[in-house]
This record gives sequence, structure tokens and C-alpha cells, in this order.
Amino acid sequence: MSKPKRARIQDVATRAGVSNMTVSRVLNQDTKVSDAKKRLVLEAVEALNYRPNVSARRLASNKSFFLGLLYFDTDTSYVSKFLLRGLKSCRASGHHLVADEIDDNLERSIESVKELIEVTQVDGVILLPPVCDMPEVLDALQNANVPFVRIAPDSQLTLSPYVCIDEYQAGFDITELLIKQGHKKIGHIIGNPNQGASRLRYQGYLDALRSHQINVPPEYIEQGYFSYDSGLTAAKKILELDDKPTAIFASNDEMAAATIAAAHMKHLSVPSQLSVAGFDDAHLATTISPHLTTIRQPIQGMAELAISILTSGKHSEISKNSVNDFRHVLDFEIIERGSTAVVE
Repeated sequence: MSKPKRARIQDVATRAGVSNMTVSRVLNQDTKVSDAKKRLVLEAVEALNYRPNVSARRLASNKSFFLGLLYFDTDTSYVSKFLLRGLKSCRASGHHLVADEIDDNLERSIESVKELIEVTQVDGVILLPPVCDMPEVLDALQNANVPFVRIAPDSQLTLSPYVCIDEYQAGFDITELLIKQGHKKIGHIIGNPNQGASRLRYQGYLDALRSHQINVPPEYIEQGYFSYDSGLTAAKKILELDDKPTAIFASNDEMAAATIAAAHMKHLSVPSQLSVAGFDDAHLATTISPHLTTIRQPIQGMAELAISILTSGKHSEISKNSVNDFRHVLDFEIIERGSTAVVE
């Protein structure tokens, strides 16, 4: 049985009703192409499963059509969701995404970053937290003159374009939701201290309580690290208290899921005896019971925007005079599900 023929640029052009040159311009992120024609071309690319000839495109444009993604695997669900959408977005624009992990062996990791740059000649790199704030990684990219976009950085906010949400406001709003449900005893499990988002979500939690004149005992607050195990340890400590909180806001969904598990171990009913809220709206938010009330962070949209900035050349057009030129803030959304309830 013969293999189906690989789609050619001519096939895409015919299906989209445009010229070969228009297809080429769309794939090379040429802004002169109208949105209508761009949409037709991308739909044809998807329908035909078209894969551009990378070697030919490199010769024609002096680009590698490779992008890098650097991550530190503290939150598997976050990284996976970002990576999957990143792969899809790259495929639509004719690029390839190469992911590499930064681990505790920083010296080895930096060598891996340098090798990634040398071997693939990446056109740009996306840095997930906490990699986005690691000076050694930032120095390596700058020394190699490689453009990069950071996701939710906490420092040097005029160093590169970055994509984020309002972490502080999200932490404030999810805590205020619990307050409006009648909760006055609300605990919190802080995220990994090496990520700025953890501090901002924690500050939002504290300020929401203060704005309603609610005092929080220090024992209601425990340190986590965005992992299930750390969330379980922290939740158990909080739920061992004689005067337990009636609600706990965990700084991500994995720790929130662990909090629900800890409640079950203590024979506490969720949400009638303990309300639990998380952050991210990861896949597990709707696979655990009860389903998790959480902040829906637009991880997929963040991936798409980061890739768009790199592939369109927008990273080279920003002004050095304004922080606003670097910052791209996306909206978040509170998703109410069965893990929280009004205090009876």
C-alpha cells in the first residue's frame, strides 16, 4: 500500500485560493497579509497537515524555525499544558519547539542551554517560572544574543517581553469569594518561594482578609512548593489544629487536590466541613471529587502569545522607555465548582 503524498505549498495555495507567495508570507509571519487570507492559509495548512521544508526555509530567510522552551518541573500540570499548546502553535506557524529542563544541577543545565543554542540555532526561547528569573540562564541567552520571552517573571521587568496575569488580584479575588460565602477562618498554602507568583497570590490573600477586617492566625498559613506532596504535608498540619479553618486556598491545583485528600483522611467532608480553592484550572481540577473551585489561568493563551511575539519579530520592536511595552497581561477567571460552599 503506497503512502499518501506529502502536501506541497502549491496544494495549500490551491485549497486556500491564494498564491504560493501568500502562503510563504503567512508561514514567515509577514504582517502585510490580511487577516482573512491568513486564516484561509492556516486552515488549509491544518487540513492538509502541511509541513514546510525546513531546510529551504532556512536558506530563504536566515532563520532556523526552532524555538526553545526552558522549564523547571515543579508543577507538572502547568508545564504539560503550556508545552502542548506551544507545540500546536508552533506547528501552525511552521516552527519546531524544543523543550529542555533546568534542574538543581545549574552548571549542567547551563551547558545544556548553550548546547541547545549551538545545535538548533534557535530563533528565540520561552522561559517558564522560575527559570524566567534565573540570572545564569538570562546571562547565557543574552551572551548568545538569543531573543527570549518570559512567563510571569518577578524581576528585571524591562529585560525582555513577558506574559502574565495579575497574580495579586487573582489571589485577592479567590479569597474574597470564600469570604463572601461566609468564611472567616481561611487558611492558605503558599506556592514555591522561588516564584514571584507565590508571593503575589499570598499577598492578595492577606489583603483580601484585611479589607474585610479578618485576622488570620499564623498557624493557618503553611509553606508549599507547588507539588502534591508538599500540599499534603501542609494541609495535614493545618487540619491538625484544634481550631481548624473552614476554608483553605492553595496556591495551585495540585496542592488543592492534596488538601482535599488530607480532608478525607481526617474524615472531613468537602465542602460542607471544609471548602477548598486552587489556582490554574489544571486538568485534575475536574478529575477529583468534588470538582475544584479555582482560578482559570489562560496557560494556553500565554503559550500562544509568547510564540507569536517571538515568531512575528515583535520582541525587537519594543521601546526601552516604558515597562508597559514589555508587559502583556492576560485575563484570569474564577471557576466555581463543588469544592467550595456557603457557610451554613
